[in-house]
Amino acid sequence: MLHAIEVDRADDPRLADYVRLTDAGLRTHVEAEHGLFIAEGTKVITRAVAAGYPLRSVLLGKSRLPDLPALTEAAAGGPGSASPARAYVVPDDVAETLTGYRVHRGALASLARKPLPEAGAVIGSARRIVVLEDLVDHGNVGAIFRCAAALGVDAVLLSPRCADPLYRRSVKVSMGAVFAIPYARMTDWYDGLAELKSAGFLTLALTPDERATPISAALRDAGRVALLLGTEGDGLSGRWLDEADETVRIPMNPAARAAGVDSLNVVAAAAIACHLLVN
Repeated sequence: MLHAIEVDRADDPRLADYVRLTDAGLRTHVEAEHGLFIAEGTKVITRAVAAGYPLRSVLLGKSRLPDLPALTEAAAGGPGSASPARAYVVPDDVAETLTGYRVHRGALASLARKPLPEAGAVIGSARRIVVLEDLVDHGNVGAIFRCAAALGVDAVLLSPRCADPLYRRSVKVSMGAVFAIPYARMTDWYDGLAELKSAGFLTLALTPDERATPISAALRDAGRVALLLGTEGDGLSGRWLDEADETVRIPMNPAARAAGVDSLNVVAAAAIACHLLVN
């Protein structure tokens, strides 16, 4: 249940979970220390609660009070403590002062994180997985999760330095898809692919290198497959390219390549590769 409380000041200590949401450095520290994350918008909050994330509180601008019944219904169906979560109702300008931006999607919610499973538990029954190496843009991580979930990928693995899928922007861009697909974070980057290989996965490293095998050919008659995607600028590291069973590419139109368009951004590449991975 949600217990509505009106708050008029941005510096009220009860609103501490929502302070300066645009400050990535501060938020990384605060969210790790308190074991929380922020979801934005009634639809995404509802999906988070349905996925089993306990609701700590809700922040709602007065202009979005009509959203309260739906949020209350979502809270009633999710896990939580014996006491009801608080819905802090604030003037819209107070919400903007507190968070550092104009809240367009109505409600914000603070939710408790769940312990991440170990990589072995996530890949145990999976046949098709995506592995992200050191992607640092939260929006890209969220978008790739959305592609993976929508197209039927079984799980996602993250390298130790990959951006947090539960950071507010990741959650927002994914439209809650980060709650819909199992994921885990590797504890070891240097030998990170060894566990996948020992579990019987064919590791395919996606690269724009035209010498690489077309991805459709590499997937033909393949069993368990782990698709490796690298950083936004440099792509996969030399080590992971060398350790992978095979490098693969998405063939570019010859005329486009001749004009200098020789690759896709990581989200577009992920969408195409995920579609091919599961079909």
